[in-house]
Amino acid sequence: MAGRFEGSVVLVTGGSQGIGKGVALKFAEEGAKIAILDINEEALGKAEKDFKEQGYTMLTKKANVVEAEEVEAAVEEVVNTFGKLDILVNNAGIIRDNMLFKMKDDDWQQVMDVHLKGSFNASRAAQKYMVKQKYGRIINISSTSALGNRGQANYSTAKAGLQGFTKTLAIELGKFGITANSVAPGFIETNMTKATAERIGVPYEDFVKGAISKIPAGRSGKPEDIANAVAFFADENSSFVNGQVIYVAGGPKD
Repeated sequence: MAGRFEGSVVLVTGGSQGIGKGVALKFAEEGAKIAILDINEEALGKAEKDFKEQGYTMLTKKANVVEAEEVEAAVEEVVNTFGKLDILVNNAGIIRDNMLFKMKDDDWQQVMDVHLKGSFNASRAAQKYMVKQKYGRIINISSTSALGNRGQANYSTAKAGLQGFTKTLAIELGKFGITANSVAPGFIETNMTKATAERIGVPYEDFVKGAISKIPAGRSGKPEDIANAVAFFADENSSFVNGQVIYVAGGPKD
């Protein structure tokens, strides 16, 4: 049986591990051709091996999302390889957590650059092709931290910025058959949450238990939970859903 995204071409930034890899895998399982853009060469190689062992069609490209020329070249290669680009998932992100009074200039700037400049670079490069084909889906990965989170002044600001970016893309690109939406994960078990537990000096199991105690659904999130929400926005049937932010957090968020 043909998958929901049979024939679609999907580019996921930061897609070699964690949420990004889960998203890429979801699309691959449903028939899409996958391109992953990442700066981590080792993780890229492992992802490529994992996907190809399962028989999925994919392209991996090492590139830094902060560098516009690298991103433009990568997007061009995706289109040259697969003939088009239908869906862009801006997932690449980093954390440099610290309390405001301890936060260094670099901690602030690097987080802004990867999340905001990276998403800007990829979206600007992708929309050229999407506008020509009068079709596209752009999905930005935000976070519940956009609503504020202790020790994450940089990350919270960047993720809130992504939501404004999403809504503006929706307004500008909607007439070309392109929708832009955002998924804002809550607590998801990834290497990033492991790094947070390490930073605050809490064993990861205890960190997860503490998070679950505050989640109405009574469990932590997994990358596939985010992948399912991304797939909803990317679906052909979601063409009238545009400029929206959905919090995938096991409970309501203000």
